[in-house]
Amino acid sequence: MMIFGFLRQNLKAQAVAVAFSIAWLEGEVEPQPGGGWGRDRLAAFRRELYRCFSRRADELFELADAVLCAGGPVRVLAGLSLVPEHRRGHGALYDAVNAGRVEVARLRRALAALPLPSWPDGRIRLAVDVSNWLGPDAATSPERMFCHVYGRGKGQAQMIPGWPYSVVAALEPGRTSWTAMLDALRLGPADDQTGVTAAQVRDVVERLIAAGHWRAGDADILIVFDTGYDTARLAWLLNDLPVELLGRLRSDRVLYFPAPPARRDGKPGRPPRHGKELKLADETTWPAPAVTTVTETTRYGTAVTSAWDRLHPRLTSRGAWENHDGELPVIAGTLIRLAVDHLPGDRNPKPAWLWSSRTGATPAEVDLLWQAFLRRFDLEHTFRLFKQVLGWTAPKLRDPHAADRWTWLILACHTQLRLARPPSDDLRLPWERPAQPGRLTPARVRRGFRNIRATSPCPAGAPKPGKPGPGRPPGSKNRRPASHHDMGNERDGANSGLNSAKQPG
Repeated sequence: MMIFGFLRQNLKAQAVAVAFSIAWLEGEVEPQPGGGWGRDRLAAFRRELYRCFSRRADELFELADAVLCAGGPVRVLAGLSLVPEHRRGHGALYDAVNAGRVEVARLRRALAALPLPSWPDGRIRLAVDVSNWLGPDAATSPERMFCHVYGRGKGQAQMIPGWPYSVVAALEPGRTSWTAMLDALRLGPADDQTGVTAAQVRDVVERLIAAGHWRAGDADILIVFDTGYDTARLAWLLNDLPVELLGRLRSDRVLYFPAPPARRDGKPGRPPRHGKELKLADETTWPAPAVTTVTETTRYGTAVTSAWDRLHPRLTSRGAWENHDGELPVIAGTLIRLAVDHLPGDRNPKPAWLWSSRTGATPAEVDLLWQAFLRRFDLEHTFRLFKQVLGWTAPKLRDPHAADRWTWLILACHTQLRLARPPSDDLRLPWERPAQPGRLTPARVRRGFRNIRATSPCPAGAPKPGKPGPGRPPGSKNRRPASHHDMGNERDGANSGLNSAKQPG
C-alpha cells in the first residue's frame, strides 16, 4: 500500500447561511471547485473580517491586505506602509496594532464556519501545538515566559524568553504545507498548559459542532498532539466530547496493563489497580503486540507498527491531580510503536511511541492513527510561513495584547490565502518548476493575491486628509519610561509541556 500521495478533493459543498453571515451547513468538506466559487467564498470572508474589526477597522483591514500583497517577506512592520494597497501612513499602522480592536469571538466563529479539508473517510483531524514569539531583550514586555527552543545540534536546546501561543488547526490529507487555522491563544505565566489547552480544544470542537461540521453518528474528531502534552489528562478532561486524542510519548515513559482479576483466596489486602508494567526503553518488558501492521511508504520506506491495547499511565496525587476528588482514574488507551526505515537526513531513525485514547483499535485504525500523526508536521510549515514570510514575529511590540491583535491578523491573512487557492494562478519564477493543479503552496498563492484582490470587495474606507502631530519637542527627554517586568513562570508546572514545544522556523 502506497501512502502520502496527494488526494484530490473532488467533493462538493453547498454554502448555506446559518447562525451568522458566512456559516455553511455543508462546511465539513472542502471541494476543489472553479475560480468563481473561490472568489465568492473569499469575498464573503473579507466582508465578515471587516465586521470583526470594531476599532481602527479601515487601517486593520488595509494592514492585512498589505501583508498579503507585499512583494517579499515582511521584515519590518513600518515597511508595510509603503505597499500600494496600504493608503495610510506608518503612524496609523502602529496605532491600529496598539489601539485597534478585534472581535475575537466573532472571528473564531467565522473561521469555524469555513469549509474544512476533506478526507476520504469524512473524518475531521485537528492538530494542536505551541509556537513561540521570542523576545529575549524585551525587558519592558510583561507576561513573558521561558520558551523551549531547539538548537541546530543534538542537545543544544535553549530556554529563551517570549510569548508562547497555542494553535489549533485542521489538517489536510496527503503531503501538503496547508492547514486550516481555527484558533490561537497566548499562554500566560500562571496558566496550567493542560487545563488551558483542554478549554481551548473544547471551545473549538463546540464551534465546529455548532457550524454543522460534526453531527450525531459521525466518527469522533481526531486531535493530534506532539510530545510534551499530558494526553491522558486531556482525554480525561474531554471525555464528554466526541473526540479521540492521539499524542506522542517520550521514550522513557512507563505504562501499565489492566489489573489482574480480584483476589479470591480470601487473603487481606487491597486489590491491585495496575497490572504488569511496560517500559518503552526496555524491550524485555514488551509482550507480544495485539496488532502488527506493515506498510510500504514512498518517503520513509517500510513502516512497521506494533500496538498494545488498554495501557494506562500510573497517576499520583501530585501536580495536576493533587486536588482531584475521589480515587484517581485509570485512563486506558492504545500504545503504538512506529518504526520506519529512514527519515529525510536520518538513515537510522529512532522509533516513535504514540498513545491513543481509543481502546480495541483494529489494524486499519492503527494505520489511520500513525498516518494522522505524520500529518501533524504540516503545522510546522504553517508556523514557518507565519514567521518567515508573513512576519508574525517581526514587529517589536511591547504590549502582549497588541501581539494578540497582530496574531489574529496573521491568522486572517492565512485564511484568505487558503480561500484564494482555487482562483489563484501559478506565478512562478523562471527557475521554478510548474506546480501541479491544486498544489500551489501558500507562498505562491500570496504571490498572485494582488490580482485576486483587485476583483474582491474592499470595505475599508479611504483615508481622510490630515497633518502629522508635533511629536516630542527636539532635545526633550522621555519622562515616562516603560516599566521593566520580571520573567513569568509563577507556578510550578505551569510550563509543563512547553519545554517540549518546538520552535519551527
